Amino acid sequence: MSSKGGGTALTRRNYRLSSDTDKPKATGIVNEKLLSDYLHHVFPSTKQGPAVASLRKPLGFQDLGSHLESLLSEGEPIEDSKDQPVEGRLGPQPVVLDHTSGFEGLLFVDDDLLGVIGHSNFSSIRATTCVYKGKWAYEVLISSQGLMQIGWCTLNCRFNQEEGVGDTPDSYAYDGNRVRKWNVTTTNYGKSWAAGDIVSCLIDLDEGTITFCLNGQSLGTAFTDIKTGPGVAYFPAISLSFKESVAFNFGSRPLRYPVEGYLPLQNPPASELTKAHKLLGYIKNVLCTAIDVQDDRLVQKDCSLWRLHGEPTILITLAHIFNHFAPLMCKVYLVEDVLMNFLLGILEGGGSVDEHPLIQQLMDLFWLLMEDYEVNECLKQLMMSLLRAYRFSPIIPDLGFQIHYLRLTTAILHHEKSRKYLLNNVLFDVLRSVVFFYIKTPLRVKEAGLEELIPTTWWPTHFDKEGKDEREPKDESADERLRRRAYERGCQRLKKRIEVVEELQVQILRLLLNNKDKSTGEASRYIFLNKFRKFLQENASNRGHPTALCPPEYMVCFLHRLITAVRTCWDEGNRKNPGSVRSEEAYVPPQLFYNGKVDYFDLQRLGGLLSHLKKTLKDDLASKANIIIDPAEIQSTSMDDLDEDEESGAAQRPFGAAAMGGALARPSWLSSPTLGRANRFLSTAAVSLMTPRRPLSQPEKVKVRTLTVEQRTEEDIEGSHGNDGLLLGRPHEEPEQPVADKSLLEIVDGIVMMYNLSVHQQLGKMVVVADDVHEYAVALKDTDEKIARCPARRADILEELQKSQKVFSEKLNHLSRRLAWINATIYSKEKMLDVYWLLCVCIRTIEHADNTSSLFAFAPEFYLNVAMNAYSALKNYFSPANSMDELPGYEETLAKLAAILAKHFADPRIVGTDIKDSLMQALASYVCYPQSLRAVERIPEEQRVAMMRNLLAPYEQRPWAQTNWILVRLWRGCGFGYRYTRLPHLLKTKPEDANLPSLQKPCPSLLLQRHMAELLSMDKDMAASFLNSVLNQLNWAFSEFIGMIQEIQQAAERPERNFVDTRQLKVCATCFDLSVSLLRVLEMTVTLVPEIFLDWSRPSAELLLRRLAQLLNQVLNRVTAEKNLFDRVVNLRLPGLESVDHYPILVAVTGILVRILVDGDRQGISRAASVLLSDPCFQLHSIQHLLGEGVEPSSSSAGAATSTARPVVGSLGSSVAPPIPSAAGNSGSSERKHFSLHAYTDYISEEEKHKVELMLTFLTEESKQAAASTAPTCEEDLCPICYAHSISAVFKPCSHKSCKACINQHLMNNKDCFFCKATITGVEDYSKPATS
Repeated sequence: MSSKGGGTALTRRNYRLSSDTDKPKATGIVNEKLLSDYLHHVFPSTKQGPAVASLRKPLGFQDLGSHLESLLSEGEPIEDSKDQPVEGRLGPQPVVLDHTSGFEGLLFVDDDLLGVIGHSNFSSIRATTCVYKGKWAYEVLISSQGLMQIGWCTLNCRFNQEEGVGDTPDSYAYDGNRVRKWNVTTTNYGKSWAAGDIVSCLIDLDEGTITFCLNGQSLGTAFTDIKTGPGVAYFPAISLSFKESVAFNFGSRPLRYPVEGYLPLQNPPASELTKAHKLLGYIKNVLCTAIDVQDDRLVQKDCSLWRLHGEPTILITLAHIFNHFAPLMCKVYLVEDVLMNFLLGILEGGGSVDEHPLIQQLMDLFWLLMEDYEVNECLKQLMMSLLRAYRFSPIIPDLGFQIHYLRLTTAILHHEKSRKYLLNNVLFDVLRSVVFFYIKTPLRVKEAGLEELIPTTWWPTHFDKEGKDEREPKDESADERLRRRAYERGCQRLKKRIEVVEELQVQILRLLLNNKDKSTGEASRYIFLNKFRKFLQENASNRGHPTALCPPEYMVCFLHRLITAVRTCWDEGNRKNPGSVRSEEAYVPPQLFYNGKVDYFDLQRLGGLLSHLKKTLKDDLASKANIIIDPAEIQSTSMDDLDEDEESGAAQRPFGAAAMGGALARPSWLSSPTLGRANRFLSTAAVSLMTPRRPLSQPEKVKVRTLTVEQRTEEDIEGSHGNDGLLLGRPHEEPEQPVADKSLLEIVDGIVMMYNLSVHQQLGKMVVVADDVHEYAVALKDTDEKIARCPARRADILEELQKSQKVFSEKLNHLSRRLAWINATIYSKEKMLDVYWLLCVCIRTIEHADNTSSLFAFAPEFYLNVAMNAYSALKNYFSPANSMDELPGYEETLAKLAAILAKHFADPRIVGTDIKDSLMQALASYVCYPQSLRAVERIPEEQRVAMMRNLLAPYEQRPWAQTNWILVRLWRGCGFGYRYTRLPHLLKTKPEDANLPSLQKPCPSLLLQRHMAELLSMDKDMAASFLNSVLNQLNWAFSEFIGMIQEIQQAAERPERNFVDTRQLKVCATCFDLSVSLLRVLEMTVTLVPEIFLDWSRPSAELLLRRLAQLLNQVLNRVTAEKNLFDRVVNLRLPGLESVDHYPILVAVTGILVRILVDGDRQGISRAASVLLSDPCFQLHSIQHLLGEGVEPSSSSAGAATSTARPVVGSLGSSVAPPIPSAAGNSGSSERKHFSLHAYTDYISEEEKHKVELMLTFLTEESKQAAASTAPTCEEDLCPICYAHSISAVFKPCSHKSCKACINQHLMNNKDCFFCKATITGVEDYSKPATS
């Protein structure tokens, strides 16, 4: 493989001494005999017999070159075997994937044409070489465990987006995702594979068989009697679905699991391999041999003690060896087979890496005796080989393989020059180096040895009423206790072994974070800092391009190791500077967000786009932070970027793009042959889907040099002599606290960004294993109970139950061991403390940024996101394995987060709708749980009142549904019949997730209710606008609900089979839930501040009461009418409409009616009753329905005294239709149990029932009196708008008339007259003249 520095044609250094030819008799170093003995000892001849004696003539450096070449040529074939055609194989060498014609679909292929990523539905590709005779093998490294079919195919196979390898007659495949084999038809075969596994594909064309192996273990013969003969040859081939990735090894590297008798498709470099082993042997001889000049003899010694002291004899000897050895070490096969195994052998003795200085000495030797381009290529190939070996090693109980490779990686990175080269050019540019910090989760528990490590399994067997696990069940038996403790001991053993790997990974990171190694240039930390930032930029910029992203499971492990390493470095700096900020108090100062020292790419700021903020807040930056924005920069950043994109697109394409036919070059950090993203984009449509990004430049600022990430120096980060470095532009509000290492601030900032990018989502995904354990445990317990109840005569049922019991037990044994691994690697106490530290960092950062007033707008959105998500993760993902209550300072942190949510959900400095919605949802979730609700109550009173004021702002032009939900949660537990966790009719069904906020027990806040009452009572205008918006939203929500159930009913009545769109059902249920919650907010308001409706001295009180009565009557009529639309849809019990039922909505309406008609003062009750009865939609039958009265068909006309003959049209805009007989008939409806509050004894108290009875008695009496006293009204005297009330108001200046209710409601939104559109300047009372 050619190296970056050039090819092998470069001239090499000549290490032969000029004195060698001039003075043949004297070496000038040691005497001639001793030198001869030494060289013969280092370079022993392999020939036997008399020839040996002739070779033992005196040997000096002048003869060493020819002597060494003759030794290396011994046994070498005349013509290299790789150039000879091998029988049974056709095609070029080296073997690669056929990216020119042998593919179908869209694919990314790596630089070396061995790695491939699917980019369409089902893409296929084959190799360039085929076989027709003999026994052959190749290996596939599985990078993702999704849908793939791997195997062999002939040239005649034609694939498409639906059919791939194994779906055609002459192709054969193994699919470890579905655990099947494919050859047109499919049958079960093999085991499931996982990311990090190696599949060996073997074909025996002499016997006509195909076999597959997984991690070296044969899965058995998959196919026999395959088609062979003239014209039939098989190519390695694969079909893979979108985003799946693999890497092939046809023999360019040593096969990981070679099978005896089977040859790799590509010839190994046999001649070079022999030479490399010989030369390595000579190097070992040098390391083990010392020259004792005084005693004139050679001394054998332990090679681990060898040091590079600069003895000329040894150096010249090594120079001759490296003259041949160095070029060989540029080839991946030889590096992996020779060098890596040699270095691993040095570390096999155990002990810490520091106890093996030989590797450091060898690294020095490499840099001394190899050309720069050679040592660079050698180190690159060595790290790639180590990475592959680490990633694709099988999991064993002691994690020995992983530890082995990590120790060597650590030893190499201990070498300063090698570390800096790898950091600068390899770790983030070529490799996904974060793989070194990943510990993969074994899918196959048995092979990973977890059965021996955790011999006893356990899972929860006690559940509370809501189906949640009980942490410490009281009735746990002695046997269960013993099993649980044995399981916990096994988990601890596993955790200790994993901690060994984690400690090595942290050591690697600490080496990369070294900021003291400045003797050979820039310190490692500053190289790491810039590479880390570019790594984050790649992942932030390519979120819609999954093939370019670092996998989230890697990110999780990388995040935890980085936190550990950074905190260790931080604390070390703190010990040297005792007055500086400790890591427990770490935060990111606000000036990093606007001083231009740190690049945030195109990530959203709280106040919007950075260019906009620079224009609008430039004066604040100058006055508060002493930062002046260059006017030219403001102008340039506000210009349209389209032209710039076109210009920079061509300029920034690297030289590699030209060779790819104009396709985009790969992101630099992703070009590993096995792990990188491809730079060749293969498409049968010949279309490139990728466009180059515009390079992001650093903004210019006064006192700050405009630097790209690569150009930053240590001084730009740490600062010096009055230069604050990263902390430039400290605002006046920010305390001047010294930070020991400013560079760590940027890494902390990157950690927060990394959590936001993908870590949180991954933490949520891994919870599924714990959920599976819970589900299987519940199923097993249920099966055990059924077995106990099964009658003896039903042996058939008992047998089936016992089969189920066995399946559930086996599954639980497997899952409980896998869960132990996940808990140790992802959800351990230490990992929980890491996430908690991150939460605290975000909270402190937000608090400090908030203190800068307007400059808070510069803070990136992801800080608020991480604060909310980290709290959610601690609460939902780590429990119950670890309790949040045990976290240090948890109560205080909870209160601080509550203060942030309460203040910023309506913060005018935050403009992004997504982040506003997230804050609102987080606050809504916060008030659902007693502990976090109490935290809200502990924030300062001023902030609490401000929060309630924001919640009570009018609902128009804002996400009112979440606001309403928050108010409902503050009330739940205090309302009429509103003490339930789940609705009565849903009690028998199992909730999808008992941890959902909506399924928490009621926990009302009397304190916040009091604040709400005070605000609505004191601010009359706000109260009126708030209630007007609530009533408007209720009108809309219930109207939408009725319209949707009409459509659903019509669909159900059609004779043909039809389906209702599930999305429509979901929207329908949402509108119903919104209607109920809005009614509950009205109940809350009328209970806390009844005077808003009943004190008619307040403006709009009468109007609000009339609107309320109108809506309540509409809801009651729709829901309680006999055999009505609502009844019929509820009885359908459609999936998605589970929450739609009589109880929640009728009880909410009843609560409001009881409050205004029973619990109020006499005057208020009288006013409420008159308004309710005067509403034309009022029907006494609807009130009787609440107690199950008046349900007979003949009683449907009850209360007709108050109804009129005209159609009932209200604010909901559609008339109440008479019952329509359904297609299925109504025979069963008369026998159905009617709704009655008496039936809900567990939900409604006797006192509440008594109040409803009093209300019904009162309304019955009042309606009779109203009917007797109502005089007939002339049609001319009715309001021409509503035709429900008499004319009672006249408009000025136009003198048109209507009732007060209509004009008051109209004037809330519009000042124009109904009729003439003149602007209304006043409204006066109107009474009909007596003469007329």
